Amino acid sequence: MSLRIAIAGLGAIGSAVARRLDAGIEGLELTAVAGRDPAKTADQVVAFRQVPRVMTAATLSEEADVVVDCAPGPQLGEIAEPALDRGRIVMTANAAALLDRLDLVDRARAKGGRIIVPTGALLGLDAVRAAAESRIERVTMITRKPPKGLAGAPYLVKNNIDVMSFTESTRVFEGTAREAARGFPANVNVAAALSLAGIGPDETRIEIWAEPTSGRNQHTIEVEAEAARFTMTIAGVPSAENPRTGRLTPLSVIACLKGLVSPLKIGS
Repeated sequence: MSLRIAIAGLGAIGSAVARRLDAGIEGLELTAVAGRDPAKTADQVVAFRQVPRVMTAATLSEEADVVVDCAPGPQLGEIAEPALDRGRIVMTANAAALLDRLDLVDRARAKGGRIIVPTGALLGLDAVRAAAESRIERVTMITRKPPKGLAGAPYLVKNNIDVMSFTESTRVFEGTAREAARGFPANVNVAAALSLAGIGPDETRIEIWAEPTSGRNQHTIEVEAEAARFTMTIAGVPSAENPRTGRLTPLSVIACLKGLVSPLKIGS
């Protein structure tokens, strides 16, 4: 019997995941979708082999065992609360939004639900999680993105920083993962996920740089722990549909979904 999957948000991430599910993945079945505009959402899936139901975000869990949150961050509660109340799995690509809604973890515990955060456009989370079972002394991440992938972030707007005017590499933010998640909610879900895997959002340090000459989203993580010292760098290709995210992100969601039903699961 297949796991029933519903997707909230058919933007760059959600639409890619939906298409892959419709193409066929053993043990997974796309049953429902939700979007801001129901008519547009229906048009996006009308040609699917098995057309999923178009529903509201709050009702997706009625037709699914797993609700995948690919919607804008502020919608996390609307999507997750009813799903967790039904004891469903919520898989969210919005780790940044989750930092301010950790009460949802208590809700999941009380109702028998689960919240899963895919790795996303990051690497080494398994190593960070393993190191956290002992003692981690320091975690830092340096993110470098093309200016168009940062433009419009609340922190930049508030501080009147025009990244599109930069002609050379410029650091635009330095602070904690929690501060980064609030200031750059569409850009640093990777920082939020890293903090949740390791020493928390208030101890994890983040730098964000605008890179006018780069076409990649680059993240470098440095970890100093009792069990190991390691540095990891990944340079992802931005999504053509949304430069704030990377092409690797929907693939990570798909891999995470497959891990729920695969007879062989690699990694912790």
